[in-house]
Amino acid sequence: MNGEIVYIDDVATAFADVVVRDQPQTFALSGGNTARRCYETLATRSGIDWPSVEILFSDERMVPVDHPDSNEGVARAELLDHVPVKAIHSMANSDAETYDALVRSLGSIDLVHLGMGADGHTASLFPGTPALDITDRYVVTNSDELHPHPRLTFTYPGIALGRHVVLTVEGEEKRDAWNRVLAGEDLPAGRVWAEQITWLVDEDLSP
Repeated sequence: MNGEIVYIDDVATAFADVVVRDQPQTFALSGGNTARRCYETLATRSGIDWPSVEILFSDERMVPVDHPDSNEGVARAELLDHVPVKAIHSMANSDAETYDALVRSLGSIDLVHLGMGADGHTASLFPGTPALDITDRYVVTNSDELHPHPRLTFTYPGIALGRHVVLTVEGEEKRDAWNRVLAGEDLPAGRVWAEQITWLVDEDLSP
């Protein structure tokens, strides 16, 4: 695995602190319960120039935005409906080729937020799936039998466009995967690379 590990007692607060400090103008969001808490906390923070921020998504289930499984839907409910961002680049209303071209046109992304699943996946890069080995695309479709809905996801090269990639990890169900990542097992989350990577990990998961 790559990057700096920070064990903390409140992952969501630490994540909001990073956003305030970094002041990203391009910001890729993720999904999941930890992301929900992160965005709920971030929405209460002052000191961010939201009208200058363009929002992207690191992955998305291909469902309507008002579907309960939509990453964008969660991000809107907890954050984006409460702050005046410059633009929201929806994955749910796009396709792999169009979103790839968008990401490619940006050249870099100031802040990419990722989580980690109990199986060690990040974004929608699931163990054993073809997307893990793609090197010439930034955004692709991906899925497996264990996760519902077809997905769009950043590839590793897409994630690596992040100037700062922040992975947030909390919850007892993540303990096994986190220990395996620490041990150097080849899980998707452990393969992430970028200019700067920060793991914000609940101190309860500290070895």
